[in-house]
Amino acid sequence: MNASIETNPLLERLPKHLKQFIKPQDYSDYTPINQAVWRYVMRKNVDYLSKVAHHSYLDGLRKTGIEIDSIPSMYGMNRILTEIGWAAVAVDGFIPPNAFMEFQAYNVLVIASDIRQLEHIEYTPAPDIIHEGAGHAPIIANPEYAEYLRRFGEIGCKAISSHKDYQMYEAIRLLSILKEAEDTPQEKIDEAEKAVADLQNDMGELSEMAQIRNLHWWTVEYGLIGTVEDPKIYGAGLLSSIGESAWCMTDNVKKIPYDISAANQNFDITQLQPQLYVTPTFSYLSLVLEEFANKMALRTGGLSGIKKLIQSNALGTIELSTGLQISGVFTNVIEEEGKPVYIQTTGKTALSYREKELVGHGTLTHPHGFGSPIGKLKGFNLAIEDMSPKDLQAYSIVENETVKLEFEGNIIVEGEIITGSRNLHGEIILISFRNCTVTHGETILFQPDWGNYDMAIGKKVISAFSGPADVNSFDLINIVPTTKTIKAKHTDERDELENLYASVRDIRKNKTSKTELKSIFENLKKSHPNDWLLSVEIAELLKDSDEKQLLQEVLVHLDQLKEKRPEIAHLIAGGLDLIFDSSLPHLPQRH
Repeated sequence: MNASIETNPLLERLPKHLKQFIKPQDYSDYTPINQAVWRYVMRKNVDYLSKVAHHSYLDGLRKTGIEIDSIPSMYGMNRILTEIGWAAVAVDGFIPPNAFMEFQAYNVLVIASDIRQLEHIEYTPAPDIIHEGAGHAPIIANPEYAEYLRRFGEIGCKAISSHKDYQMYEAIRLLSILKEAEDTPQEKIDEAEKAVADLQNDMGELSEMAQIRNLHWWTVEYGLIGTVEDPKIYGAGLLSSIGESAWCMTDNVKKIPYDISAANQNFDITQLQPQLYVTPTFSYLSLVLEEFANKMALRTGGLSGIKKLIQSNALGTIELSTGLQISGVFTNVIEEEGKPVYIQTTGKTALSYREKELVGHGTLTHPHGFGSPIGKLKGFNLAIEDMSPKDLQAYSIVENETVKLEFEGNIIVEGEIITGSRNLHGEIILISFRNCTVTHGETILFQPDWGNYDMAIGKKVISAFSGPADVNSFDLINIVPTTKTIKAKHTDERDELENLYASVRDIRKNKTSKTELKSIFENLKKSHPNDWLLSVEIAELLKDSDEKQLLQEVLVHLDQLKEKRPEIAHLIAGGLDLIFDSSLPHLPQRH
C-alpha cells in the first residue's frame, strides 16, 4: 500500500497547538498479525452490521475508502475524505477532550493509529484505528451527521472543565494504556482502575465538559438511531466492537429515548453499557446539542460563567457586551446583588475583539494579570459603552482629563485618561489611565506605581468559555499527555508467528500456490499451539481447494482449541461462520 504523504487543505488550517498532537502514521509498523486482526473485525462487522447498522455505515465504508482486507493508510484516507470536506490525522491514544473536540470543529477526524492486540480483538478501552477508522469515519459520510459532529466540536471545545476533569482524563488514559499493553501486572491494572473509580466518586457537580463528554459518549460513541423497538447502530464504539455491537441489540441492554438528560448519565469505559440512548434522526441530535449549548456559560455568561472559569483554574475567556474578550486564568470576582462588578485574572492575560488580539494588549503587556470593573456607573442609566461623544464629553470621560468613576458595587476608578479604544460599531471598549487608583471599599485593587491601568468597558458578561479568544495569544504547546502508549514487545517466538501470518497473507493477497499451507499449519500447531486466528485464515484459504484432508485437520485443531480455550470459542465459531455461512452471528462477550 502506498503510504506516501498526501496532505489535505483542511490540515493546513489547523492551529499549531493542535498540530502538536499529530504523529506520522508509519504504515510499516503494522505487523501481519495486526492486519489479520483488522481483517477479522472488519469481515465480522460488515457481515453483521449490514443487518443492524444505520444504512450510512456501508455507504460510508465505500465513500471513505475503508478496505476490509487492509488497515487504512491515513494518507489514502485523506485523499478520499477531501471529497466530503473532512480530513484525518493520526495521534497517540487519548488526547485531551478539548483538543479532540477542537479537531472536530475543523472537520478533522482524530485517529489513534495503534491497533488493538489479538488478545483484545473484541474490545479495547484504548482508542485504536479499528475504533476510529472503521467506527467514526464511515458515518461522517452522512452530511447531516457530519455537520452534527463539526458543530459538536465547535461547541464542545468551549465547554469549561473542572480541575478534576483533567485528572480523570489522565487516569482513564493511563488505564486504557495499561489494559491494552501486553503483560501488564494485574496489580497495576487494579491500581489504575481504583484511581479512576475514586475520581468518579469524588467529581462533585458535573462540569460543562463532563456533561458534554456524556452527550458525546451516548451519541457519537454509543448512539442508536430509529425507534426504541427497532434501533440501528451509528455510534463508533459499537460499530468497532464485534462483541458489543451484537450484545447491544439484545434485551439485556435497556433502550432509552435520547434527550438532554443524557448529559447527566455517566459512563464506564471498561464495562459493557447497561443502557443506550436512541435518537429518532440525526437532525434531532443537533436539536439536543443546541438545547445544551443554551445552558452553557458560552451563551449565558454572567456571574455563574465567571465562577465556572475560576473553579476550572485553567485558561478561559469572558466576553463583555461591547465584544471585548479577556483571556487568562480567572482567580477572583467581586459580586453585588448576583452580578459581577469586578473581575481579576492572575498571570498572562490577553485582550481581544472578535477572536483577534488587540494590538498592544497581548501577554507581554499584561504578564501578571488583569482586573477591571464590570457594569454601569452608579446613578447613571446610560452605560459608558452607550454614551455618545457628547455624553462622554459631558462626564469628562475624555483624553487628558482626571476623572473619578464610581461603579455599582462600590468600585472606584480614579486617574488621568490617556486614551480609549473603540470597536467596529464605535463603542468604547477600553480606557487607559495613568496615575490610577482602583479601590473596592478599603481594598486597593490597583495603584499608580504598578504602571498604566487598562479598564475594560462592558455593562455585562455575555459569554464565558474555555480557552483563549485568539489561539495565537498564548503558547499552548504544553498540553501533550505525559503518558505514552506501550508498543508490543518483539521476541523470537512472536517474530516467528508474525512470519507465519505474513506467509498466509501473501498467499491470499497474491493468489499464489497453497501448497505451503500444510507446512505453515504444522509449524503453527507445534510452536504456537494457542494461536487461533491464523488457523481460521488457513481454513478460509482451504475451503475451495482440493486439500480436503488438510482442511479437516485444521477444523479438528480449531475444535480442540475451543475446548482448551473456552474464552475464545465464540471467536473461532464466528470466524468459521463467515467462511462456511453455517449459522447466524454469535453474541460474543467482552473479556
